Amino acid sequence: MIGAGSKADLELVQHLAELRRRLIYVGLWFVAAFAAGLYASPRVLAFVKTHSGPMRVDWSVFSLSDGLIVYMKCAMLVGLVLTLPFALYHLWAFARPGMTEKEARGALFYVPVSFLLFVAGIAFGYSVGLPMMIRFMMRLNQGIGAREVYGIRHYVTFILSFLLPMGVAFEMPLVLLFLTRLGLLTPDKLRQARKYAYVGLAVVGSCISPPDFVSHLSVTVPLILLFEIGAFVSTRYYRKRRRGSLSPQPV
Repeated sequence: MIGAGSKADLELVQHLAELRRRLIYVGLWFVAAFAAGLYASPRVLAFVKTHSGPMRVDWSVFSLSDGLIVYMKCAMLVGLVLTLPFALYHLWAFARPGMTEKEARGALFYVPVSFLLFVAGIAFGYSVGLPMMIRFMMRLNQGIGAREVYGIRHYVTFILSFLLPMGVAFEMPLVLLFLTRLGLLTPDKLRQARKYAYVGLAVVGSCISPPDFVSHLSVTVPLILLFEIGAFVSTRYYRKRRRGSLSPQPV
């Protein structure tokens, strides 16, 4: 007869084996996605160069490795974006045996929505925030009499440092709903935190937008709207659960 300790050890080994198997799947998927990124990188970089707002930006290289580094960064980014939903699904599948059917359905909801919000944040940053930022920086450089020579490596790094935070910021409604499902957030706490959230989002907006009023509003207002959308969805879920139609469920 297997003792309790041996049974626990067996279950641990099985969980680790399952985790290893899913990590291998995700790793193989990333390799394939990275290969696709290597194929798509020239087209992606050409699109970025020709769609950087109303002002033309010419790229230069300052070392022989700049082109290679940018090429690999672009391929890596494409690989990570394509791997994200696959990795989220396998994370859900790994945790699925420990959840009820209702909990599993609720947790699965986060997989596509999280990916779509992240992509929406990047799309918003690229189409709205980034052109304003580039326009402001170029005018500032011209104002001080600087000769405009932009290194491709620094330019791509600048774009990524702007777009990735925007993608993460668009996850805000999902994070608020997640905290509500865990019981860590209530409508009363949201109301108390609203004024602090507005101040924090205004600070974040000022950090990732040019220091002019219109650009600041163009970034800060969508962040505040995301917070309000998250607060609305979280409040509706909380009240629905309080009415008894939903029971508290860990995610």
